[in-house]
Amino acid sequence: MIRYLADRLLQSLVVLAVMSFVVYVLLCLMPGDPIDIMMSGDPKMTAADRARLAEDYGLDRPILERYGTWLKAAVSGDLGWSRTFRRPVLEILLPRLGNTILLMGAALGIALMVGLPLGIWAGSRAGGLADRVINLACFATAATPTFWLALLLMILFAVKLGWFPASGLAPRGAGFWESLRHLVLPVVTLAIVESGIYARHMRAAMIEALQHDYVRTARAKGATRVRVILVHALRNALLPVTTVTALGFGSLFSGALITETMFAWPGMGKLIFESIMSSDFNVALVALLFATLVTLLCNLAADLSYVALDPRISIGHGAAR
Repeated sequence: MIRYLADRLLQSLVVLAVMSFVVYVLLCLMPGDPIDIMMSGDPKMTAADRARLAEDYGLDRPILERYGTWLKAAVSGDLGWSRTFRRPVLEILLPRLGNTILLMGAALGIALMVGLPLGIWAGSRAGGLADRVINLACFATAATPTFWLALLLMILFAVKLGWFPASGLAPRGAGFWESLRHLVLPVVTLAIVESGIYARHMRAAMIEALQHDYVRTARAKGATRVRVILVHALRNALLPVTTVTALGFGSLFSGALITETMFAWPGMGKLIFESIMSSDFNVALVALLFATLVTLLCNLAADLSYVALDPRISIGHGAAR
């Protein structure tokens, strides 16, 4: 196990290094740079001023040399300075990361609590009325445009009924219930869309698990329907769903741009988009690397969870038995 974890850690570091180089180069090759934005905002700036600023920011050097300088500083703990916010990158990133964890974590939890039981119910009754109704609902929610659903919920619950705020975080110092009211609409928007996706995956995995020989053996021995589903079939059906959930959880940390924009929620998705559009490359680069790191850790957690779900799987010596 220790050797396996060490190998995965080394692989993750390699992936992060490659990802940082690719993202850095792509950001540098984008049209426009911070100097162009500064010059467009101040018509009095001259070509000499541009050359001086390029030298100060290191933009007059080759990309590889600039990347090496950034990587050396990042390894030492200096992730750079935000040109737009005029603060260190981590001071901007950590509050936005917390907002994203709150929003997306709540949405994922609700989506799993709704989607998995519906998928189990539909998969155990494949072809029946319940399966058809759940399938129809899942297709409808998964195909619903997020921006349209967000607008619909805002018009109904914020404008017409006035139950919840339409956008934004609760003011600093607000109580628990006021903070919860600001969280309801964006969480419900994401949970509705995601629950249909998880229900579909759970349904397909349950149908496949119920066709295995050990399920037929359990039925032949007189096991009840509930025991066959929850004890014998569910653990194996959860294996593919665990992979999907791990990948989905990793993507949470890159935020949900549309939902965060619709509800003016200051999260990672909105931050990455605004940083790229304003050429604040330090913020965009570090935020994307954070999302990559979390995705890698979630994949590792999924691999480890396979061992708990299926005793036949063991991790070690570079292979699963």
